[in-house]
Amino acid sequence: MTANTRLSNAFAKGRPALVTFITAGDPDSGATPAILDALVEGGADVIELGMPFTDPMADGPAIQAANLRSLAAGTKTADILKIAADFRARHPETPLVLMGYANPMTIRGPQWFATACKEAGVDGVICVDIPPEEDDALGPALRDAGVSLIRLATPTTDAARLPAVLKGVSGFLYYVSVAGITGMQQAAQASIESAVAQLKAATDIPIAVGFGVRTPEQAADIAKVSDGVVVGSALVDLVARHGRDAAGPVRELTAALANAVHSAR
Repeated sequence: MTANTRLSNAFAKGRPALVTFITAGDPDSGATPAILDALVEGGADVIELGMPFTDPMADGPAIQAANLRSLAAGTKTADILKIAADFRARHPETPLVLMGYANPMTIRGPQWFATACKEAGVDGVICVDIPPEEDDALGPALRDAGVSLIRLATPTTDAARLPAVLKGVSGFLYYVSVAGITGMQQAAQASIESAVAQLKAATDIPIAVGFGVRTPEQAADIAKVSDGVVVGSALVDLVARHGRDAAGPVRELTAALANAVHSAR
């Protein structure tokens, strides 16, 4: 099964998709596989695996702390790619997306990173700090490797800029529902509905909404109007609290979120 097929299948089940996020190597690389398995067992449709970075400027305190815990444990890009490859061997159908910042992705050249993603069975990449106007920094290499480039749209993405955001994007479009950092606040439902409607008028690509979604109730509300819901900080908080024993609590919360999202419509 190809990367694009796995992602398209995740959004073609006749119901909204649950997209979950954890940070690779938090609390250490050895603990991450069990946490990833718990996300799958709980019913996540797509998994975003964060690549730890020293300056995660778009992330709030929870994910910043997870980045620091992972880096302190010595997590390297090679560890993340091994985690991804092992995940793909265990879960041949669940899409896995790497999310992070440009430096770790481009420091050895975009072709190296794109090829490594393809070989590890990674389906897509979200690079937070490469704007669409600088697509050449990573986009062509990913597309040549058959790895989806997933972009972010925000409340400040106006009609003039949206075509640039949508150009060359695949997999899904991640709508960041608040102008700010992750996990700190949630946008009003009415503003989410309006934004998703505007995006859907411009593209057929699935729209997943995230930032500030912490509870099954919040997730269900957003799932009524979107193709997917992204939950990250609430899961990362469980890893912070339970460490190497986080798989059980992560599975429990994921199951509650999945049930809410999948039955929202």
